[in-house]
Amino acid sequence: MQAAPVRATAIPSFTGALRAIESLLMSGGQRTARRNAWTSVLEDRRRAKDRVEAQRVLDAVAPRS
Repeated sequence: MQAAPVRATAIPSFTGALRAIESLLMSGGQRTARRNAWTSVLEDRRRAKDRVEAQRVLDAVAPRS
């Protein structure tokens, strides 16, 4: 009795499937623009988080009247 054959290709992840669909629907320039925009959103969120943390530190060390 032989064992079942092993699948040679991995099942694509959800992200991989979305990227495949994206590549079919959008041109290369549109994909690049969308990814750049998302990177900017993530960077803005990181900077906002840093500002909040810096404000907390300043509030903590500021002399109280």
